[in-house]
Amino acid sequence: MIVGLGNPGRKYEGTRHNAGFEAADILCERLGGGRMTKLMCRSAYALCRYEDKTLLLVKPQTFMNLSGEAVRDMAERFSVPPEKIIVLSDDVALPSGRLRIRMRGSDGGHNGLKNIIYHLQSDSFPRVRIGVGAPEDEDMADFVLSPMDSAAMDGVRKAPEAALALVSHGASYAMQHFNGTN
Repeated sequence: MIVGLGNPGRKYEGTRHNAGFEAADILCERLGGGRMTKLMCRSAYALCRYEDKTLLLVKPQTFMNLSGEAVRDMAERFSVPPEKIIVLSDDVALPSGRLRIRMRGSDGGHNGLKNIIYHLQSDSFPRVRIGVGAPEDEDMADFVLSPMDSAAMDGVRKAPEAALALVSHGASYAMQHFNGTN
């Protein structure tokens, strides 16, 4: 299961906080799934084939801070354990466009990840964090809800490859090839 985090609705499209949604959409299109139009458990989703696997791609349709409810419900519905859930999310602690893959850990101050950890009762799920930069003189909420710059979009375009590397080659390979690269 690959989960892209973001906020539903047109007004959030293209914003830094929707980097995970954007990356999930790109992945779905690359795998021939088109757009995620099926709805279940407060999520848009698609089932796509990759190599010899069926991948469940998910975009929670709750707001970011409640993402964990939808992720938990989809994981239960499809019997997916936390360690098999890859989460794609924005990260203001990373320079714009940089990726960081982690197999477990804290929420890093990200409310969507915090809610997923709470509802799964586990921090043992892989995540691909997409750097969107940090605000200089701007309120954090205004910053993450503002449009992505071109460097952040480059990270969004690389994130699907990183997720597929996790699926195909495992954590060590994915981290070696994607962590810290621009």
